[in-house]
Amino acid sequence: MTKPSRRPDAAPPEDTAAVRAREALSRKWSYLLSSVVVVALSRDELDAELGAQLDALCAALHSEPFDPAPFEEVGERLVALGYVNEPGLKRTVDVLGKGLLTLEEFRSSDQHTVRVVGGIGALTCGFTAARARAILDQQESMQRSLLKAAHDAQRDQRHSEAKFEGIASSSTNGVLIVGLDGRLAWGNESISVIIGRPPEPGTRLVELIAPNSIVAFREMMERVLSERGEFEREPMQLVRGDGEFAKVTLTASLLRDDEGKASHVLVMADDDTELALLQGELRRQSLHDVLTGLPNRQFFTTHLETVLRRADPEFGVTIFHFDLDAFGLVCNSLGARVGEHLLQHVARRLRAVMSHENAMIARFDGDEFGIVVENTALTPDVATTMATINADLAEPTYVDDHGLAVSVSAGVVHRPPPDVDPIELLRTADLALRQAKRDRRGQWELFHTNEDTSGRRDAALAVVMPGAWEQGDIGVVYRPVRDLATGGLAGVEALLHWDLSDRCAELADESGLILPMGEWLIRIAAGQAQWWRQRGELDQQFGVRLTHHQSTDADLVSRVSKVLEETGMPGARLTLSMPVGVLGVADAADNLSTLADMGVRIALDDFGLGPRDLAWLSALPVVSVLVPKDLVHRQDARSATLIPAVHDLGVNLCVDGVETAEQEKWWREAGADLAIGAHYGSPLDAGEFLQKLG
Repeated sequence: MTKPSRRPDAAPPEDTAAVRAREALSRKWSYLLSSVVVVALSRDELDAELGAQLDALCAALHSEPFDPAPFEEVGERLVALGYVNEPGLKRTVDVLGKGLLTLEEFRSSDQHTVRVVGGIGALTCGFTAARARAILDQQESMQRSLLKAAHDAQRDQRHSEAKFEGIASSSTNGVLIVGLDGRLAWGNESISVIIGRPPEPGTRLVELIAPNSIVAFREMMERVLSERGEFEREPMQLVRGDGEFAKVTLTASLLRDDEGKASHVLVMADDDTELALLQGELRRQSLHDVLTGLPNRQFFTTHLETVLRRADPEFGVTIFHFDLDAFGLVCNSLGARVGEHLLQHVARRLRAVMSHENAMIARFDGDEFGIVVENTALTPDVATTMATINADLAEPTYVDDHGLAVSVSAGVVHRPPPDVDPIELLRTADLALRQAKRDRRGQWELFHTNEDTSGRRDAALAVVMPGAWEQGDIGVVYRPVRDLATGGLAGVEALLHWDLSDRCAELADESGLILPMGEWLIRIAAGQAQWWRQRGELDQQFGVRLTHHQSTDADLVSRVSKVLEETGMPGARLTLSMPVGVLGVADAADNLSTLADMGVRIALDDFGLGPRDLAWLSALPVVSVLVPKDLVHRQDARSATLIPAVHDLGVNLCVDGVETAEQEKWWREAGADLAIGAHYGSPLDAGEFLQKLG
């Protein structure tokens, strides 16, 4: 019985949740594998075996540099278990290809996605090679049995001839008895199947050999007749009856008469066609998506490297990275099976739409697809292609009597340089896709190099922000809120400040650091307000702006309540501003109402002065709105006419971004109440701010 094995370097992770996730994946692998193959292990032994192999794969994915060899070893190990067939490999590829990327330990980096894809390919190669060796070993064992039977027949000719003929006739290998003159004396039924016709006795064996194999065949026969070894073995091609060629491996050895003299040559032909087809099918499966039949990300990436090199210098190529809009809604409401049918429908429609172009369509992961188009003078522009795709997908397809229609969002890279790395190219297409999907559906975004440079710089800053905060490089600054009617100080706004970026809050919001950092900002501002109030130096309203994630944070109310309790600041002295765009989220509206019930004053940021924004003022306890910079600079009559509507609802209006005296005058005359901006000075730390006020 094959015993379970555990690699010494494949220790499971220490994190309990990660261990449970791996165990669940290995049990799923064991269950699905045992349903299609028979192995010489009990269920518990198979669970332990596959658990050990999964640990080895995970260790390889974490290793630096990445070495796919453990994946190849696992493929070989599957064959060593015994009776593991093509369905077993297919189940393994399906389970690991999807399951590894669902493990929490591999979700944080696109690098792991590339490694998993490469690892699965290595596993398939290891399986194929081990399977081929097993087949060859079986064949060679049979050949040796036949040779032994033939040699035994020489010692007892009367019994051996009948025995040899019985073995040879039942063999799946082609068997030929050839005279020393090279003419056929006898052949079994299997050789007829291989070459598509029964060989005629007396036919010269060389006539069955394909032209490109004749030289190798003659050299092999010369070695056999010169008795250089027990037998000779060479890959050859035979001419079939239909004119095609059959790939075989010929094994030849001498037969002797009673006196020990050479009398005939025994030739056996192993049909390699099935093995070649198996290898081709396994390779196809490793490069194609099982559900849709489309190329997968690995195949697409390899193809992309080729088309970049051969692209027309004038027209280049275009890469589309698609994502189905609201696909999760379909799966959650109608089930995964309906979602799979929808993915197959989208794959068919994309093929049809792009059928007139030299293009490859691939399915990446989940509901994501990719297309690379080798452009010509007749290729439609990007806008036309996107409009055509979305118009085609807008036609409903029916699954279980449900009429479903979808749209796609896309990131597009048009005419990239031919020497760009395909992995980098897919990253930029994905970046453009994320830009296209921000609060929108059915849109597309063209990648721009300058945006990528800025995005990478911001991403790098976001990564090091926790360390900068811990070291004290990120602080709190204050700026005045002015009363437009009197010019007096109406309040103070507290802001995060970092010398390396003027988008400190936005970067923290993107990285998730804003939740603890935002609470810290409110605590510092409230503590400073109380300090100034107790010393009789300043007693004003203090404001803090909340980001999107802060506004929808389920713990926002408890965070603010804790800060007010710790600092002793009255809730009525704190103004929190929420972006008006988050109010459609239930958690944000609930947070706003609860904070207002606590006495905290609530303002709406990025207020557009439109009818939809005005409607929120009637539904929610808002005391102030902040008009964004673009409207402040516009100074149009429509904005001025809507200010009385804000006042009629009992809400005051603050203009954010006043930079000149002319802007201040225009908004004061228009009826605005408060103003913030560079016109009133730069944000300062607590000491400098109080000194400037004095």
